[in-house]
Amino acid sequence: MTWLQRYRLRAFLGSSLWVVPVFGLALALVTAPLVRRLDAVTGWTLFGFAPEGARAVVVGLVGSVFTFVVFVFSILLVAVQIASANLTPRVIATILAHRPVRVCLGLMVFTFIYGLAVLGRIDATVPQLPVAAVIAASLSSLVAFLYLIDHLGRRLRPVSVVSEMARSGAQVIESIYPQLLAESPEGADRPTPPEGEPRQVVPSPEGGVVLAVDVPGLVAAARAADGVIELVPQVGDFVARGDPLFRVFGGRSLDEGTLHQSIALGAERTIEQDPAFPFRIIVDIASKALSPAINDPTTAVLALDQIHHLLRKVGIRKLDTGLLRDRDGRLRLVYRTPDWEDFVELALTEIRHFGASSIQVARRLRALLVDLIVVLPPERHAALRSELGQLQRAVARAFEDPEDRARAECSDSQGIGGHERHAAPALSTE
Repeated sequence: MTWLQRYRLRAFLGSSLWVVPVFGLALALVTAPLVRRLDAVTGWTLFGFAPEGARAVVVGLVGSVFTFVVFVFSILLVAVQIASANLTPRVIATILAHRPVRVCLGLMVFTFIYGLAVLGRIDATVPQLPVAAVIAASLSSLVAFLYLIDHLGRRLRPVSVVSEMARSGAQVIESIYPQLLAESPEGADRPTPPEGEPRQVVPSPEGGVVLAVDVPGLVAAARAADGVIELVPQVGDFVARGDPLFRVFGGRSLDEGTLHQSIALGAERTIEQDPAFPFRIIVDIASKALSPAINDPTTAVLALDQIHHLLRKVGIRKLDTGLLRDRDGRLRLVYRTPDWEDFVELALTEIRHFGASSIQVARRLRALLVDLIVVLPPERHAALRSELGQLQRAVARAFEDPEDRARAECSDSQGIGGHERHAAPALSTE
């Protein structure tokens, strides 16, 4: 199995809502005869159900569990519509693939199918242990149903969504940029294409967004060919059919099919190897909250809290990590990742554009920028000072009244109601 096949299988199993419920269905069909045999061996008689009573209990429980299943799917459809309309469509996949949702549905489907299997065996005699198992599974399904309602209600709040995106973003940032800036300065190894004409240009066999890349596999392929591979698009970029995916320099030409199996293309970006995508999702949520139709600046401030956390994490890391060498120290792979200016522009530009006329958002933005200038290394200050100057000019344009302008130019970690922790630095970009 190639890396691409493993990646697609893993993505399918990890994101499909129906896989776990189908597994529950199959497990119920396998479990039913095993429990009947165990009942015959043990002679279970704890509840002592008569046929009529057992049949009534199982019918009622099975019908209730089926209602739970229908209700959960209805809730999911409503949740998807609400999340798409009020937050961003890019969170739909995370809702449907959320593990508690799939596990609870799997338990309910298991209980429903197992209950039907037990109901068909109730005749003149009652399989006591299977009936007891139906009761236990039904009670578990009831608990799972109540838990799922509470869990979805909490998870779909804006603060929960942006916090989850920030946690995922922090993990991918640490994996893509493992080295701290204090350990090695940037600039010495900034990725640049190898010199000279490429021996081979490998086009894309289809259109799509670059989701992930088999980095170890590409390094091994370049070493085997005694050459250097350049990955042309960045993870998260869209490539059309026929666009260049790889350039091969030096050594021998590589099989195009092998290289195609080292890169995953899809319809929508994923977080797995894309450190900019969590920023994109959080900024989309903030931008929608700042739209005139919703007008919810507090949600934008909550989003800025998480953006602040992510920018701090990015700002202390060495970002020019696009050169990979083999064990002999020879360059084998060149690829691009977002740099500091990319992150700052993505994280702040649109929110500043849409939220400069909100006193709450302007104050939180200023607090974010001032704090980052104070705590991050000097290498990060130029982009932050530039954003701070643009914010001040935007606030001056948005507020003609001197008193409101003075309020908007304060640094407030809560937007409105907090305090200014740091004095505002000079606006010089030096």
